[in-house]
Amino acid sequence: MIYLLLSILSSSLIYVAFKLLDKFDIRISYAIVINYLTAVVAGYLGHSKSFDAQTIINADWFWGALILGFLFIVVFNLMALTTKINGLSAVSVASKMSLSIPIIFVIFYYKESASVLKILAIILALVAVYLASVKTRKGITFKKNTLIFPVLVFFGSGIIETGIKYLEQNYVAHDDVALFSMTLFIVAASLGILISIYHFFIKKIKFTYKEILGGIALGIPNYYSVYFFIQALRGNLDSSTVFLINNVAIVMLSTLLGIALFKEKILRKNWIGIALAVVSIILVALTTQ
Repeated sequence: MIYLLLSILSSSLIYVAFKLLDKFDIRISYAIVINYLTAVVAGYLGHSKSFDAQTIINADWFWGALILGFLFIVVFNLMALTTKINGLSAVSVASKMSLSIPIIFVIFYYKESASVLKILAIILALVAVYLASVKTRKGITFKKNTLIFPVLVFFGSGIIETGIKYLEQNYVAHDDVALFSMTLFIVAASLGILISIYHFFIKKIKFTYKEILGGIALGIPNYYSVYFFIQALRGNLDSSTVFLINNVAIVMLSTLLGIALFKEKILRKNWIGIALAVVSIILVALTTQ
């Protein structure tokens, strides 16, 4: 349970870091690369055994990590594009409601229990995520020609969490969690560096010390959100329970942190979403008794 709580806290701190990037007008494209490099360093320091590049390449999980690392940077850029086109609420809803994908996967693939109470908790959780994430009175509206972007964010986010679960359970040894997590960020950082080179030399976008500081502030919780999430999946709780509590609690805590730290205005529907989030967590907790 402690790893699940730490995963929720780390992921919520990512939200705080992003808010700070926006507040201090930090270029996200550069900060993201520093964020991934910081995560690589955190993973290196957290891995207890000696290793080299060949150790990583020979690992059973290497090709899976390569794909997930690629998806990390692709989904992030899709989220940035979707935010620009459809708004922040659309991204938040698409990414968090993607929890339905790994939950469906573990219930059918790993034959996890799906009681009436758990199904009710899942439905309430999805409603809670939507209500807590939408920050406009009119809700979210999509144009047909731009709907593809939030849809891609939805599936991309869901595939990442599903892929982490599959590799964690089938290929990643207990003492390789830090190395596996680090490899994800190495791949993402490598692709991010190529994108940054394009921005710096072709688009002439300047790089300052603020991007370094912002990237470090983002990278530390980003690494540990993955590390603790994997460890939480290895606990005593069903994976479907972990996915639900983790995603719903992140939305709830991020909303509360937005109120406390950034004086964000919260609509009535957001409070209803938070209340439903609490109820869904209680219901799914009852299924573990």
